[in-house]
Amino acid sequence: MNVLAIGCHPDDVEITCAGTLVKYIQRGDKVIVCHVANGNMGHATIMPDELRKIRAREAQEAGNLAGIEVVTCDIGDLLVYPNREQCDKVMDVIRYSKPDIIITHSPNDYMPDHVAVSQLVFDASFSASVPHYGSGLATGITPIFYMDTLAGVNFLPTEYVDISDTIDLKLQMLECHVSQLKWMRDHDGIDFNEFVRICARFRGLQCGGRYAEAFMQCLAWPKITTKRMLP
Repeated sequence: MNVLAIGCHPDDVEITCAGTLVKYIQRGDKVIVCHVANGNMGHATIMPDELRKIRAREAQEAGNLAGIEVVTCDIGDLLVYPNREQCDKVMDVIRYSKPDIIITHSPNDYMPDHVAVSQLVFDASFSASVPHYGSGLATGITPIFYMDTLAGVNFLPTEYVDISDTIDLKLQMLECHVSQLKWMRDHDGIDFNEFVRICARFRGLQCGGRYAEAFMQCLAWPKITTKRMLP
C-alpha cells in the first residue's frame, strides 16, 4: 500500500502520526511524508532563511530513522489559502505518491496554517483525480484520514492505532527536530517529547492500549471505504 502523510510543518507528522507511519513501514508499505510549509517562521531568534534549511535537514533526519521518504512543497509559513499555486503543488505530490490513503490535519486544528493545509489537501486530492488537469497521471479518489489535533482538543476519534511498539522510534524521530524542541524546553519550559508521550498514553487509555494515535475518517463521498486503511 502507498501511504501519504501531509503535514503543514516539519515535526507535525512526528507529533501526531509517526507511530502509525512506522507500523506501515514495518509491514512493508511505502510511506511518503510531505511538508507543505517549510517552517521558516518557527523560531524567535533564528532567521527565516536559515531556519528553512535547518528544518528541512531535521525532517530528512527524522524520515531516515524510519525509512520514510520526505518531500516538501517549500511554501513559507502563514499560508494564505485558497491559492491555486499551492493547491497545484500539493496535487503534484499526490500524483507522484499515488497514495491509497492520505493522512493530514483535522479541519478544526488549533493553528490557521494547519486548517489551511487540511482544506488544501481535500481540494488537491480532488484536482489530482481530474484527468485533463495539470501534468502527470490522474489518481483515483483517495480516502483521507485526519490525524489528531494538538493535545487532542475538540477531536473525537473514529479509529485508533496501537503504537505501543513504535512509540520509542516516534519520539526519536521527534527529537530530530532540535530547533523546535530545544527552543521550547529552554525558553518556554515545555518538554514536547513528554507532551507527545502523554497524549499517546491518553489515547491508549481510550482504546485499551498502552500508547495509541487517534484518527478520524473524512466522511465525504466517495472517499468513504469499508476497508481498514490504518495498520
